[in-house]
Amino acid sequence: MFCFYPVYCASQTVDFPEKDSISVSENFFLTADTVKIDLPVNNAIQLMPEKFKPSPKKSTIYAAIFPGLGQIYNRKYWKLPLVYGSFIGCAYAINWNGSQYNGYRQAYKDLVDDNPETDSWKDYRYGSYLREDPENWTAGMKRDFANSLKTVRDLHRRNRDLSYIVTVGVYAIWIVDAYVDAQLFDFDISPDISMRIEPVLFERTANNSLSIGMQLCFAF
Repeated sequence: MFCFYPVYCASQTVDFPEKDSISVSENFFLTADTVKIDLPVNNAIQLMPEKFKPSPKKSTIYAAIFPGLGQIYNRKYWKLPLVYGSFIGCAYAINWNGSQYNGYRQAYKDLVDDNPETDSWKDYRYGSYLREDPENWTAGMKRDFANSLKTVRDLHRRNRDLSYIVTVGVYAIWIVDAYVDAQLFDFDISPDISMRIEPVLFERTANNSLSIGMQLCFAF
């Protein structure tokens, strides 16, 4: 009788509840001795999409390859008008100062070479030089006019060179901006960050007596 008892126990089946009777709101566990059966709610595992986090290294490389690529990679699309607007302004400054420099340089050359066929300097006359016929100019007037052409020429050359330097600086600024944006992309700015001014009571010390003052507090 004892020999057949284990066989009888092994032949018994466990009646599990019907599938419809299992609550779909949570997992159902059945434990029989050391066996635990886990019945998941859904047969498929639902994966949450990974939150986007830009890489500072990639952002810097993209911004260095072409202006604005770093901002696009960081999804800061609203900065693109600022990026390209700044470069358009720099390009305009370089082009305008360059054309003015070339014009005044050629006018100065044409004036001092004493060649009557080269008279581009006539387009740059002003004031008394415009009212007076160049044939009646004295040596002093011609010398002063040549110096004014030279001064304006040097001014536009300086502004042109400065525009090149500013363009390089703007390029570097937008590269740094892309890097900083990537570094602080998930930086949490709490609405509790605030500043307040409140009275404070300074305790008595060996150097000063008890006093009342004001302190500036930053709450994070």
